[in-house]
Amino acid sequence: MDEMEGRMKRENFFRKKSGDNKIRFPIKNKIMMLTAMAALPFLIMVVYLLISMTNYSRAYDDIVRNLTIANNYNLDFKEEMDESLYKLVVGYVTFDNISEKDTLKDPYVMIDELRSEFTKLMDITTEEESRLWLGSLLRNIDTLEKRVDDIVESVSAGERYDENIEELDNNIYILTELIQDDIQYYIYYQTQSMEEVTNNLNRQMSDFIVICIILVILLVTAVTVVTVLIASGILRPIRELYVATEKIAEGDFEARASADSRDEIEVLAHGFNNMAGNMQGLISKVKEDEQKMRRADLRLLQEQINPHFLYNTLDTIVWLIEGNETEQAVDMVVTLSDFFRLVLSKGKEFISIGQEEQHIRSYLEIQEMRYHDILEYEFRIDPLLYEYQILKLTLQPIVENALYHGIKCKRAKGNICISGEKKGDIICLTVSDDGVGMDAKELEQLREEIERPCGETKKGFGLANVNERIHMYFGPEYGMTIRSVKGEGTTVEITIPAVRAEEPQKERER
Repeated sequence: MDEMEGRMKRENFFRKKSGDNKIRFPIKNKIMMLTAMAALPFLIMVVYLLISMTNYSRAYDDIVRNLTIANNYNLDFKEEMDESLYKLVVGYVTFDNISEKDTLKDPYVMIDELRSEFTKLMDITTEEESRLWLGSLLRNIDTLEKRVDDIVESVSAGERYDENIEELDNNIYILTELIQDDIQYYIYYQTQSMEEVTNNLNRQMSDFIVICIILVILLVTAVTVVTVLIASGILRPIRELYVATEKIAEGDFEARASADSRDEIEVLAHGFNNMAGNMQGLISKVKEDEQKMRRADLRLLQEQINPHFLYNTLDTIVWLIEGNETEQAVDMVVTLSDFFRLVLSKGKEFISIGQEEQHIRSYLEIQEMRYHDILEYEFRIDPLLYEYQILKLTLQPIVENALYHGIKCKRAKGNICISGEKKGDIICLTVSDDGVGMDAKELEQLREEIERPCGETKKGFGLANVNERIHMYFGPEYGMTIRSVKGEGTTVEITIPAVRAEEPQKERER
């Protein structure tokens, strides 16, 4: 008793000490601070460089694209326009067949193409001088189109050759010359803009190099100092914790670790101290949990080996003997014997699915003698499942629940179907009845009950116990699901992993 009180005092002391030592400087923050000091300046420089290069690349590509378009028309437009209009005036071609000549083009098509391309350039060009020359070029294009209209009208009227030639010399050739000049000026200012972009980039790169050199020097110095401080603050308490751990491993449970780093290592040290002080308590708790689990199994057995079931069965046997139906009485005694033999199963936790089916069959054969006027049942378990293992008394509580809460309450003949199949690495076992069923509220309450620890359930202990044992042995991903419709019946599905039993079931006689 004194030893227990001393242990509880030590536990309270360490809990209090652990609560007083809050994490003020977490290791994560220390490492993040060091990382930020090392990475943030470089990150800023990289972002700055990427933005500069992206802007330069975008501006350079825009200018090159604009120059390419302008150069295409600078080389060919004047020559092609002058030649096409001259041959129209002298009658070499007409507007109807000019497109058929390989070396000539329709003047209106050329004007529309030129206007379309340089209108697009006007929308994307930002340099002011270039925009002024683009405006002049578009106005000259409009004037050229009007002069072409005059020539077309004059040629269509006929016998005005001299006037048309004069129109070419005084207007058309001058306008195409002006358009060519506008294009050349546009190219000139775009080239100047490209040089300015390049010069700006060069200045930025020079500044960038100087800043990088200064930052690297400062950063190396700062990171070195901070790294030494942080590493020392982390490694020292870890070393102390390591020494205390070695002592505990050697059996010295009085060893304790001390740390005042105000970070996770200090909390870890206090947790280690608590662990050392509470080891005996944890061992006791494990034993207590094992006892609780065993008590739950025993309580399940008591729930299933119901005295009322045994009394009623014995009464039925007596009634059969008194009625001189000795053969049926013998069969019932044999079936009852098989039932109890499978319930005990030599104390084993796991039996084969085939043995579980025999157990359920014995139970239902006994109940059928009592409730032959209302009970029918059938088995649809795939024989391939007989050699797989299952927790003892998994399906019997579900079958009993289907009989007493489903079929009996129906007050008419009902059917219980037990089926099973293998789906990949999972075995699905189903118990369904066509009894009274449950409404949505009752079903939800039952689902909540079976998810509680069986010791806390108010009803449905048998189902809750089965579900809890499956979770305990196989994991939370396996267990029980219930579906029910009022007036139609209830279906309970059990999922367990497909694991073969240690002792494969022999071929059944029955």
